[in-house]
Amino acid sequence: MINRRSLVNKSILGTAGLAMLATGIGKAEGARENKPNIIMLLVDDLGWRDVGFNGSRFYETPNIDRLAAKSMIFNQAYAACAVSSPTRASLQTGRYPARIGITDWIRARFQVQDGKIETPPPYEENGDRKLRTPSNPYWMELEEVTIAELLKTNGYFTCHAGKWHLGPDDYYPEKQGYDVNIAGCDMGQPVNYFDPYANKQGVTFPNLIPRKEGEYLEDRLVDELTKVIREHKDQPFFINMCYYAVHTPLMAKPGTISKYETKNKVDDQTNAVYAAMVEHLDDAVGKLIDVLEDENLIENTIIVFFSDNGGLLGSTDNKPLRSGKGYPYEGGIKEPMFVYWKNVIKPGSKCDLPICSIDFLPTICSVTGTSLPPGHIIDGRDISPVFYGKQLKQAPLYWHFPHYRVGDVVPYSIIRDGDWKLIKRYEGKPFELYNLKKDLSETKDLAETKSSRVKKLNRKLEEWLVQAEAKMPVEK
Repeated sequence: MINRRSLVNKSILGTAGLAMLATGIGKAEGARENKPNIIMLLVDDLGWRDVGFNGSRFYETPNIDRLAAKSMIFNQAYAACAVSSPTRASLQTGRYPARIGITDWIRARFQVQDGKIETPPPYEENGDRKLRTPSNPYWMELEEVTIAELLKTNGYFTCHAGKWHLGPDDYYPEKQGYDVNIAGCDMGQPVNYFDPYANKQGVTFPNLIPRKEGEYLEDRLVDELTKVIREHKDQPFFINMCYYAVHTPLMAKPGTISKYETKNKVDDQTNAVYAAMVEHLDDAVGKLIDVLEDENLIENTIIVFFSDNGGLLGSTDNKPLRSGKGYPYEGGIKEPMFVYWKNVIKPGSKCDLPICSIDFLPTICSVTGTSLPPGHIIDGRDISPVFYGKQLKQAPLYWHFPHYRVGDVVPYSIIRDGDWKLIKRYEGKPFELYNLKKDLSETKDLAETKSSRVKKLNRKLEEWLVQAEAKMPVEK
């Protein structure tokens, strides 16, 4: 059993410590001399089937699909949580949300009474509900070592653009290793997608100055990012491009909405405003690719496309996956994903290895020859061998959501091991068991007929919960 890592305090780490990170551990084997640029395209609330390359026939994503066709598509890619902040923390750190302590979405300052952001009590009482549940923090601790901090030790320029959702002022991206921060703050969603991006109460982005009334947010973000890329094109860069789209509030350009209002609706994907937002997202991706090609950067740039959780029910439909955002079923955690790397990844290739957002940090460190942080447990693993056509063994994946959620979601944990997926609930029916290879839509619960399999998986899950020091719900 792995012991919990000892925290590396950034105030202690200092310049000497950062130099140690850069040189103290051997560089990844086979790393290219010409360091590749890295761009992470993280979409908010985009469902697995909300893109053309995964079969959508209503939403239009031609730019994303063209890039996907030149990439490796990951058919079994998972977010570390069915809601936003925990997945984003896992991506930044390579660590499970349960280990970090962020297991639910983080409330912004304007969503907290009197704007008081402080350490919450250990548990939430939840009224007349059965369980007291662990309180979620209001920020990701600065002691966590982010992918941006690691890449900076290896000569990378780092930029975050768009949604951050990992804490207020003192925990913004610029405090976590990013040289430039464009519109990243504590807000989990914009209050308005159109400039001046404010609501009637005056809530808006604290670091995105309005410039043109009515300008769409994703257009503004890609324009700002274009300037940054052109200014820093002569050094390796890491771009964490986190779109606010397609999160609510559902808002899009009227002309694009009208286009989808008259289009034939198929596969229960019928929301014209959401479809328009998907198109605006695709336009933004297309503009970014144009910039990379214009500046002759596309040849040496790795692009990862991913979503932070499943599609929100009501905004979209995730069939054939069951349910959606917030739920423990595949519709809540399975994500659209591809990786582009010209002359390394075979265009049109596919990977069926189950992977998770915790794998991005160790993989990016590997391909850039960047050392992992000493003294920190990294839960993810380097999956870069699959880029070169090699095979990796499957490893169990875990989820832990010890909270209630609006609707019928009660605290749960999950293990996926091979083709088997066990959902463990802490209230109501204790277990659900599915064979995902035979039952992608999770329609046949096998928990009662395969009790020995349930016991085996539950034992592994409980061992992991202890190892990760996961905070658990408790009965009142």
